[in-house]
Amino acid sequence: MNIVDLHDPARVDKSPDAVEILFSSGNFIQDDFKISKVELRLYSEQTDEKLGVFSLITSFVETDKGSIEMIYDEGFRGKDSLLRATEFLKSALGLSGLILRSVITLREKLK
Repeated sequence: MNIVDLHDPARVDKSPDAVEILFSSGNFIQDDFKISKVELRLYSEQTDEKLGVFSLITSFVETDKGSIEMIYDEGFRGKDSLLRATEFLKSALGLSGLILRSVITLREKLK
């Protein structure tokens, strides 16, 4: 089952503009979910003359029981917004929190 946990799922009904793979070894278990892939995905939306591009960054977590895509961040974040979000997650140990939040939401949606 593939779940898109966004208020407006149509925002991600296209290929992302960029993807950063955070985890792809498939050897991580969280609460009986085998995690096979974790990504951050960038969808560039509107452009403002002064503020630049509006970025929607989602997290995508694929497990043996389904996948889930959720909003990670959005806004006028400037250039390299996806790279900065990726570096923050890696340096601040945010990856485990992201996985846990995704598994909790996925478990609730599968009920």
